[in-house]
Amino acid sequence: MRPRLVLIGTGGTIAATAGDARTLTGYRVTQGIDAMLAAIPGAAEVADIRCEQPFNVDSRDLTTARVLRLARAIDRHLRDPDVDGVVVTHGTDSLEETAFFLHLTVRHPKPVVLAGAMRPASALSADGPLNLVNALLTAADPASRDRGVLVVMNDCIVAARHAAKRHTTRVDAFGADGAGVLGAVTDGRVRYAMRPELSDTAAFSLAGLRTLPPVDIILDYQDAPAHPYAAAIQAGSGGIVVAAMGNGSLSPAAARGCAQAARHGLVCVRASRVPDGPVTDAADGPIAAHALNPLQARTALRLALARGMDRAAIHDLLRQL
Repeated sequence: MRPRLVLIGTGGTIAATAGDARTLTGYRVTQGIDAMLAAIPGAAEVADIRCEQPFNVDSRDLTTARVLRLARAIDRHLRDPDVDGVVVTHGTDSLEETAFFLHLTVRHPKPVVLAGAMRPASALSADGPLNLVNALLTAADPASRDRGVLVVMNDCIVAARHAAKRHTTRVDAFGADGAGVLGAVTDGRVRYAMRPELSDTAAFSLAGLRTLPPVDIILDYQDAPAHPYAAAIQAGSGGIVVAAMGNGSLSPAAARGCAQAARHGLVCVRASRVPDGPVTDAADGPIAAHALNPLQARTALRLALARGMDRAAIHDLLRQL
């Protein structure tokens, strides 16, 4: 029996077109997922594919409500015995945020694969068609089971936990920290080199999750001011993630701002603006993000606050992630 996949289209560059084949920016989302699949030679031969289109937008326009809607749809399909895997097309601007959210909330032996594109479908050498075919091949391959949420771009298979956009325009924009690259798709063949260590269940359940509290990311730097922290407090934020210097080092204003925020009940987390490396625990002050970058720390903190976790529990959670 051929694999049975659900292909969910959400928009992004992979579904966009421009007026000229040489135009690589300034495009608009114009293609639905059914038409996009039909236009790619050989894509429909990979598996029996059912398409779904919950929305069709640039990923810069994604909201918490839309991401929750997508996560619930994926979870529902994975529980269907007639579905062997799910593929999601997604804009690359915020793909890493959605991928990490799914990593924290969706855990199933069946594969979930996200794919996008750096060039619109109308461009010369558009990368979307091959990225989508490779994502379908990955989801259809039995070897992809029990590897968690995956991102497939530019022939690489990356763990969602480690996926990060590292270039603004190139087709090899997505990379991964440490052991995040799990394998590759070469000439239509899926090849794995590593398997991630995953718990049996996701860190957070989607059950009853209707919204997420706001959490701000504040960049720290030389001679940084303290007013962003006061603004976050006034705006009613539930927490602050500081994209701090080095190993989570805080400028004087950031230290004062976090202390003020803590007095108002906000949970503060020290991440780093440095692309690679962990942030270690300190004797006092904000919680360390450990191996999470600022975007990931924000997602984890929002989910933790939504579940009513206290500071100690959040500290333990971030150390484990």
